[in-house]
Formats: sequence, structure tokens, C-alpha cells
Amino acid sequence: MSSISPPDPSAVRYEGPWTHRDVHANGIRFHVVEAMPEGGVVFADPETPLVVLLHGFGDFWWSWRHQLTALAELGYRAVAVDLRGYGDSDKPPRGYDGWTLAGDIAGLVRALGHTEATLVGHAEGGLVCWATAVLQPRVVRAIGLVSSPHPAALKSSILRDRKQRSAWLPNFLRYQLPRYPENLLTADDGAEIERLARHRAGEHWSGTAEFADTAERMRTAIRIPGAAHSGLEYQRWAFRSQWRPDGARFMQTMREPIHIPVLSLHGDRDHYILASTIRRGQEFSPRRRVVTIPDAGHYAHQENPAAVTAELATLLS
Repeated sequence: MSSISPPDPSAVRYEGPWTHRDVHANGIRFHVVEAMPEGGVVFADPETPLVVLLHGFGDFWWSWRHQLTALAELGYRAVAVDLRGYGDSDKPPRGYDGWTLAGDIAGLVRALGHTEATLVGHAEGGLVCWATAVLQPRVVRAIGLVSSPHPAALKSSILRDRKQRSAWLPNFLRYQLPRYPENLLTADDGAEIERLARHRAGEHWSGTAEFADTAERMRTAIRIPGAAHSGLEYQRWAFRSQWRPDGARFMQTMREPIHIPVLSLHGDRDHYILASTIRRGQEFSPRRRVVTIPDAGHYAHQENPAAVTAELATLLS
């Protein structure tokens, strides 16, 4: 596989039973994808419950294609987002801290014409869900998480659990270097993103044609100019802020319990974020329910989409 030049951001606007929109919120433009329910008309009624779907590191809205259409069929307004810096959304030079990201989602919910939404996030997208629920509680009805522990629980596991530390920390530290990680992620037409996904996925999915197609799309998305750098900035802020007042204040604030419904999903074959890490931190969300998804690795929403959608439907009911 070889490419002459980086792809245009519009390359991620894949056709399907959905519509692509540009929505301005918190000072930037977001690319969002909204599923069309039966009849082909996009929900515009603010009384229709809104579900906002947030992808993880090195990914983009396509990660939620299964839930996007399934939730629309169940009568919800399902919207998948390219997060700040990813896909066809704007890629500003700053704003990858927890405070700004929570403001992004709160502003997006309001820009879509709603006062509240259920947020669903995978991995880093789940961390944005946690942050928004704490920092912008008025706009969050409930949160659903796929392989995304509470940030304080993740930090505790990395410090105390050798297995979790060895699975998570090497890449995180490597990504703190200047320039090298950007080159790594975009070299050989984004081969590193496919390697990471294959390593973290369950073996039964990583050998399928669907995985190959998904990996190809991820490789395209990470090579969009600015996407690799922006994605890395999320992790760089998380690391560098630990020694600054803003990071200490953020983590202290995140320890405040939230009392909305929380659903934590974890693939039974996920060896990147361990089940013990997911189970930590119940004190931060007393109404949290933890569910193991069978036959799934780190990408449970793609590896066993029916099971994940069924659990989300329970959360939303």
C-alpha cells in the first residue's frame, strides 16, 4: 500500500444510512454523523433522546457505525462525532485538556438543539464522557463507557498494578516525545495504527475482513494532516499536567462522585485495559453497572456490536 499525498479530511465522509453535518460549538467546527431512522428523516425534535458517541485514540466516528444505526432504529437521535483534532473536525493548536474537551461536548449538545444527552465513549472518548459528566453535569443524562475506566482509577491501577502498567505505560511514555510519535503514526500509510488495533483487538475479530476494512479506514484517518499530532496532544496533556496546578485541580475535581446512571462495558478478551482496572473506582459513580462483553477485546462495540447495543438500550430505557 502506498500513497502519493496525505488524504483530504473529507475522506472520512463515508456514505451510508446516515448524514454528515458540520456543527459549530465551543469556538470550533465539528464533523458529526447522524443516523437516519426509518423514513430517512433526521431527527430534529429536541424531545427525542440524544445519544452522542465519542471515539478513542487514533480513531474517528466510523468506530460507532453499528450503534449509530441500531440506536436510531430504536428511536434515539444517535450522533457520532469526530472529536477535536480528528477526522474532518477542526484541528486547533490547543484545547486538548480535560476542561476544554468537556466544554466541546456540552457546547455540541446545545448546538444540536438539546439540553441534555447520554454520552457514550470508547477509551479516550470515555474519558471525555467522565470529564463532561463532572465538569458539565447539566448536559449529561447518563454515560456509557467501553474499555474506559475512571481517570483516577486508571492512574491508581498504573501505579499499583504491574500488569496494567506494562500493558498501558510504554506507548503512553513514547508518545510524549516531540515529532517522533507523529512520524511513527503516519509512516507507511499509517501502519502503526493497524498494528495497535490488531494487538488490542480479540483474535477472532482481528483476522476478519471487517477488521481489515476498519483498519484501512483508520490508517486513512490518522494520515489526515494534523490528526496524528492532535490525537497525541490528548495524551501529552494528560502526562504533562500531572506536575502543573491545572492537572492537579482537574484530577481533584474528577474525584467528585457523579450520581447519574453509568454503564461500564469491558471485553472479556481485552488485555490492554484490564478488568481489574475497570472495576476500580465505584466510589466515583455509585450508580455504575459493570458488564463484561463476551467474545470481545478492546473494541467491544465493533467486535460484539449486538451485545454492546443491547446494554446501551438498557441504559437508555
